[in-house]
Amino acid sequence: MAYETAIEWTESTWNPVTGCSKISAGCLNCYAERMARRLQAIGTSRRRPSHGLRLKEHAMENEMKRREFLSAATATGAMFLMGDISDGSAMAGERVKIPPAEKITITVIVDNYSDLLRPDHKIAKRHGPTKSVLDAVLHAEHGLSYHVETAMSGQSHSFLFDYASDIQGLKRNMESLKIDLKKIEAMALSHDHFDHQAALVGLLREKRDEIPNGIPFFVGKQFFAGTYFRKPDGGVMSLLALNRADIENSGAVKIIEVEAPTPIVPGAYLTGTVERVTDYERIPPVFVARKGDQFVQEEFIGEQAIVLNAKGKGLVVLSGCAHRGIVNTVKHAQKMTGMEKVHAVIGGFHLVGAKPEVIQKTIADIKAIGPEYVVPNHCTGFEAISAFAREMPDQFILNTAGTRYIIAES
Repeated sequence: MAYETAIEWTESTWNPVTGCSKISAGCLNCYAERMARRLQAIGTSRRRPSHGLRLKEHAMENEMKRREFLSAATATGAMFLMGDISDGSAMAGERVKIPPAEKITITVIVDNYSDLLRPDHKIAKRHGPTKSVLDAVLHAEHGLSYHVETAMSGQSHSFLFDYASDIQGLKRNMESLKIDLKKIEAMALSHDHFDHQAALVGLLREKRDEIPNGIPFFVGKQFFAGTYFRKPDGGVMSLLALNRADIENSGAVKIIEVEAPTPIVPGAYLTGTVERVTDYERIPPVFVARKGDQFVQEEFIGEQAIVLNAKGKGLVVLSGCAHRGIVNTVKHAQKMTGMEKVHAVIGGFHLVGAKPEVIQKTIADIKAIGPEYVVPNHCTGFEAISAFAREMPDQFILNTAGTRYIIAES
């Protein structure tokens, strides 16, 4: 996948649809207008937008509301957001310009590890008791869930990414961490494994009155086809713990399937399909996909990660499991944005059970990329987490359930 053309938005163009004196990168009505124009151009020419389109991004001027985002995304940008352009070429050639966020807060709602006594460390703010020591006791499991918030020009935007597997544990942690579901503007899933989504339907059902009605729910290509696990005896079992009908019947969200880099909320993008460039980040053969009556190697082409732009600091890459490789994921983020500087890499690196030489190559490449913070969690595995701690001590942060990573403009 090549990213050739950077699209910038001007400050000098009047938007006749929204009445704005400028086409604002922060105005979601303007966003809708931009998407409509791009879709019109694609429908008539099937070519990339003209290189003469030189638009420059500026600070947000209009109040941005959740319902405006939904209306804009679904009414005029749906084809782009869903990756519903047959050859994808009109979007694939463009670099995305992610608006810089003055503040990014990533809250790990659920992870494999909990530690009530671990102190704050660098950008990591640990969850502690408020009224009682029991307030700090959080659920941990083999699962992962995040709440992500961006702050831009005084406006806050938030979404959920992954949902773990135990609904009671997920709800307890959300309540203890005071996650305000009424304010989320979107929901997204990294991939189709149970430890990232088994609790989703329960959350949609039990928190129906809190989750804003009809918000977009982003999943990658072929998500509902599901992944299978090949057992030692040769049998297979599905790792998908939900189906499309369950989500649609909840009436809470609008499913949007994506293939290309896609905005979730202002300041945050999904990666689209991660390009594989390393020769050592290989998908374990135990993961298979159904193709007709056969099971073939799973490629995780629909797996998504999150890319954010921390103002003055660089990219923040947030992964679920990174089955296509954490190095590949970070390099993809750099390529899709045209930004080399990486501030933080947070998430599951899927190195559990990996050979020592693969762990060492991964660490060497992450070192070469040079992030200021590295936070391996979930499926990274004890051996790899220990190796990162040993070989990147100044950048390494041990993750725990309930930790908030706060990245703010200096």
